[in-house]
Order: sequence, then structure tokens, then C-alpha cells
Amino acid sequence: MKRALALICVLFLFACAKPAFKDEFESDKPWIEQLTQLPAYPDDKNLMAFDAGAVSGNKYFVDTTSIKIGEDGVIRFSLVIKSSAGALNVSYEGIRCATRERKVYALGRNDKTWTQPRVSEWQKLDFVRQFYAQRELSKNIFCPHQQIVNTAEEAIQALKAGMHRSIFR
Repeated sequence: MKRALALICVLFLFACAKPAFKDEFESDKPWIEQLTQLPAYPDDKNLMAFDAGAVSGNKYFVDTTSIKIGEDGVIRFSLVIKSSAGALNVSYEGIRCATRERKVYALGRNDKTWTQPRVSEWQKLDFVRQFYAQRELSKNIFCPHQQIVNTAEEAIQALKAGMHRSIFR
């Protein structure tokens, strides 16, 4: 009888115990986006060009001083797109490598200040055709194999190298 009671008590403890092993994995925790602070407006001397492919006549640049790797797994940076006619589009964006999404945090104005975008939510890079630059940065430069680069310096080296091309591309 004592053995049966002891066995029941042990089984009860196992049934009530929260599985500690599962809690050790971060993937089980909900993702929380960290607060973002806007960088200084991009300066021409800090812009580094990259090739976003032959789909457009635009020129693409990242302000190297704006690159930040967040603890939330998001790489944030200022993106400058110059059209063949000379028009500039400036934005401060983030790419979440694990999910291949991008978000616009701010848009640049002509007076070299930032303004809040009308829409600032995560968007899948694969679903919007115009995200040439962001897809290239995500796939081949900042997030090779959907893994974020470790440091801003590593991101700059990847930009200098032109790309981290996958043999499976």
C-alpha cells in the first residue's frame, strides 16, 4: 500500500510539473520588437552602394553609420535609392532575417529630417515586387541563409564584398 501511495505521489508530481526542458528554448518565447531610435539623416560620405539586380535603373545605397543589429534579431539601416532622373528616396528600415520581412520606421524629407510613414508594419519581402533592394540585402548581404550578420562591421564587410551569394541561388 505504501508503494502504491508513493507511486501515485510521484506520478502526481510529474503530471503537475512544468516541463523545464521546453522553457530552455528561445523559439518558444514570443518575439518582442525592441524600441527603435532614429539615426542621423544619411550623409553622402557614409553611403555604400550595392547591386540590387538589373531589374531597375536605380542606384541603391546603405548609410554604413546607421547599421544596427538589434537584440530582437532585426538589422536596421538607412536606405537611399537614387533614380536615374536624380530623385532620392530615403528611408530608415529594418529587416527581420528569420521571417524575411521588412518594416519602414521613417521616411526622409527634402529638409534632411525624418517623418513617420503612413504604414509602419512588417511586410513579407517575397510578396511585394518592388522590394528589390530589401530582398537583395536580406537574401545575400545582411541575412545569408536567413541568419542575421553578427555585427555592423560584418554587415559593412558584406556590403563591400558585394554579397554573400549562396550556391543554391
